Amino acid sequence: MNSHPSHKRPGLFGRPVLTVAIVLAVLAAVGVGSVAFANRDSGNSAATWAEPATSSPGSRPSRSAAAPVEESATTEAATEGTITLSATGDIMMSNAPSRMPPADGEGFFDSVKAGLASDLVMGNLEQPLTADTGTSKCGAAATNCFAFRSPPSYAQHLKAGGFDLVNTANNHSKDFGPQGARNTRAALDKVGVKATGNTDEITVVEVKGVKVAVVGFSSYAGANSLIDLDQARSVIETAQGQADLVVVQVHMGAEGADEQHVKPGTETFFGENRGDPIKFSHAVIDAGADLVIGHGPHVLRGMEFYKGKLIAYSLGNFAGGGRTLSRTGVLKYGGILHVTLGKDGSYAGGKLLSTYLGSTGLPTRDSSAERGRKLVAQLSEADFPGTGPSFGADGSIKPSA
Repeated sequence: MNSHPSHKRPGLFGRPVLTVAIVLAVLAAVGVGSVAFANRDSGNSAATWAEPATSSPGSRPSRSAAAPVEESATTEAATEGTITLSATGDIMMSNAPSRMPPADGEGFFDSVKAGLASDLVMGNLEQPLTADTGTSKCGAAATNCFAFRSPPSYAQHLKAGGFDLVNTANNHSKDFGPQGARNTRAALDKVGVKATGNTDEITVVEVKGVKVAVVGFSSYAGANSLIDLDQARSVIETAQGQADLVVVQVHMGAEGADEQHVKPGTETFFGENRGDPIKFSHAVIDAGADLVIGHGPHVLRGMEFYKGKLIAYSLGNFAGGGRTLSRTGVLKYGGILHVTLGKDGSYAGGKLLSTYLGSTGLPTRDSSAERGRKLVAQLSEADFPGTGPSFGADGSIKPSA
């Protein structure tokens, strides 16, 4: 499996860095590292959202509303004949060997474990789990280049946190080359965490007698393409024939603090095509997907319903252990999305739980303020005034009337 060309060039996420000014701009945009940068302002009221004061840091039928998800250490009580899925945004557990979480990651997900609990827990693993393969995308002579990895043993932290499946279709999965990507799969297999994201890969999980196909997409070679919509439709149609439900995990959209809004058209990041999030999401739902879970912009984005199907355009930064991701402003917020679906694909309810990156980058529940949830509600209203969901005081997600 060939690595995307950007994984072989120096610079942030594999791109050349030409000047100090560009380096600083890139770092500010994507929020890599622990340096604090001022948030850029797009001028939209949702983008200038202020934190509230707080003491804590196809052809299937339309969906109908149902009971909200309860946060607990056990699976939510759901309508009979349904299953509940939970999902997160970007996960980096460390930047080995120098930037590691406390206690070597022991208890990494303890703050959010109860909030994650569901019938199928998913996340976007945005780094390989591997020793140094000697094939970093940055190269020996590269400067200001970022290649992330965590030790293979950190797969156990994912397992301990309750994750059942992770997406690897993203721009960091091959930071240490094809061998690093293979090592990641081996580490996940060893602890019993499934993965998806390779080209034409359809990962089927059976939950309470319901078969769920999860398919990962990105704009990078070796993954299902969010740019080639014919390929995307084809793999979704194939997945539909293998399972009762089809869930899309997709790494899409431009990155940075000023990229909270979803707008029609193709998004680019330093000249790289990051897809058309709206066009892609609608296309895969038209092809038979039941739920679209987005990540990649490193900020939360709004949600909408399309043909009764929920699209979460970005769930933000979920984990940045060892301070691998910025904890500045909106870049520190993420969320845990819960969605309850019937076996026929009907929407039976959902809920969004807020999280933030703690002082060492660990995912932390924001139960007292729910700042991320409030931000997603504002963004949804601004970007999808006719199709965005309504959010209850408890975080429940319902199609707008």
